[in-house]
Amino acid sequence: MPDAALTQPPPLPDAPAPAPPVRLQGLPPVVSAGTVVLVLGSFPGAASLRLRQYYAHPQNHFWKILQALWPHHPLPPAGAEGYAARCDWLLARGLGLWDVYESCEREGSMDTSIRNAQVNDFARLQTVCRQLAAVAHNGGESFKHAPAVLSSFRPPRAAAHDDVLSDQRVGTGSGPGSARSIASHRLPSTSPANASWSFERKLAAWADLMAAHRLL
Repeated sequence: MPDAALTQPPPLPDAPAPAPPVRLQGLPPVVSAGTVVLVLGSFPGAASLRLRQYYAHPQNHFWKILQALWPHHPLPPAGAEGYAARCDWLLARGLGLWDVYESCEREGSMDTSIRNAQVNDFARLQTVCRQLAAVAHNGGESFKHAPAVLSSFRPPRAAAHDDVLSDQRVGTGSGPGSARSIASHRLPSTSPANASWSFERKLAAWADLMAAHRLL
């Protein structure tokens, strides 16, 4: 009878440990002292991260909507050479751009795949965006953080004494004895994944918000 030890198959090698998830870093804010409405997405998609440009996916409606809102001001062309000019163009219209997440782990580009996200430090914008009147959340994932975003714009004294903050509006100041109010809005996502909204319906919602803040 053969030796049992000689007939057993050799042990399989240990499976390699799974690679740790890659942490993705978002894009810096595009803002200025003239920013009246800050548009906040969730986190850049794969195309935007690769090109280091906001809303770089050709099927995203963001830039198309902006051009339709200001038809008499031609939008600079897409691409590496035109992106900086596009940013200057939207800043001149009173807009700013950023995302709610500074970094996260994600496979693909869907918001539902975002894991272990770190929220951006919005308080750092207070000294830059002195004319800020509204935060426009581009989609539902961004709007989840509306109360925290508004809370970041509260003056230190108000933050120390207010226990409850509305997710619609917050008062803040831009200097001694001055005060202003920052509103929070949810806009339909410009992402191609938001196929239930037509371009025309998205455009109407964005136009209403811009008109409400006297940017049209």
